[in-house]
Amino acid sequence: MPESDEPRETVGDVGEFGLIRRVTAGRRQPATTLLGPGDDAAVVAAPDGRVVTTTDVLVEGVHFRMDWSTPEHVGRKAIAVNVSDIAAMGAVPTGLLVGVACPRTTPAEVIEGMVSGMWQEAARAGAGIVGGDVVAAEQIVISVTALGDLEGRAPITRGGALPGDVVAVCGRLGWSAAGLAVLGRGFRSPVSVVGAYRSPEPPYPAGPQAAQAGATSMIDLSDGLLADLAHVATASSVAIDVQTSQVLVHQRLVEVASALGADARHWVLTGGEDHALAATFSDPAAVPQGWAVIGTVRRGGGVTVDGREYEKPPGWQHWR
Repeated sequence: MPESDEPRETVGDVGEFGLIRRVTAGRRQPATTLLGPGDDAAVVAAPDGRVVTTTDVLVEGVHFRMDWSTPEHVGRKAIAVNVSDIAAMGAVPTGLLVGVACPRTTPAEVIEGMVSGMWQEAARAGAGIVGGDVVAAEQIVISVTALGDLEGRAPITRGGALPGDVVAVCGRLGWSAAGLAVLGRGFRSPVSVVGAYRSPEPPYPAGPQAAQAGATSMIDLSDGLLADLAHVATASSVAIDVQTSQVLVHQRLVEVASALGADARHWVLTGGEDHALAATFSDPAAVPQGWAVIGTVRRGGGVTVDGREYEKPPGWQHWR
């Protein structure tokens, strides 16, 4: 943000309810929002009679850095990581609840920018921000709860993969990891990979699409392809083998890795926060357009790469 000699208005100056009015005024809601922000609770339609729900928490310094991302980027990311989980169940998003904690000295424009990014990403996903809370804290923390509708379908869980299934992915792999590596070296370009880290672009419609096509299992790729496929393998009591000859390594990632002395293939296999989707299908011909087959499901357990155990850490883990 441009620097100014004028003192910036803080959230402490604006106050809790003043800030809420600023970030909700004039916002449009989808038809699923029956009662939006402003009351003790919101009311969201649940046409299916069931509600899919998920929560993620983003902490400043762990999930985002304000010197690396704009407030709008952070807001978009906060929504994306949640709605991707809804899509991974084969559902469509219907509503979002947002909690924001920050120091009282935080410039009001920072929080307004974050919430603006949230509204932008919510609109891209087809959902509304229906309520939430703002509180004081020592650092910025964002908590988002997403609601979704299965539209009459069964949820697609991690536990349905079967021996003989193929494994397919939809969305970008390795781009966020490349962006993180670039930023960690003190650079701000290429914009394509840095942007992928700052605000991922999950393929939201691909989740319901896969469900309609008969996916047997599905997962959001938040911690890395191999790490998240391991969750599917464990939940389904199967073995999964990824064939690298079928995994796309984009030329842009190859170029960035070469410049940094890194391994683009490793980014693709283990890099987190792209929020692509992985699913298994019993009929290879049923894999929807836009999905790419990258492996197979077999009897046994664990995840292998080209028939062998991967020699490096498979992805992100908290507290390690």
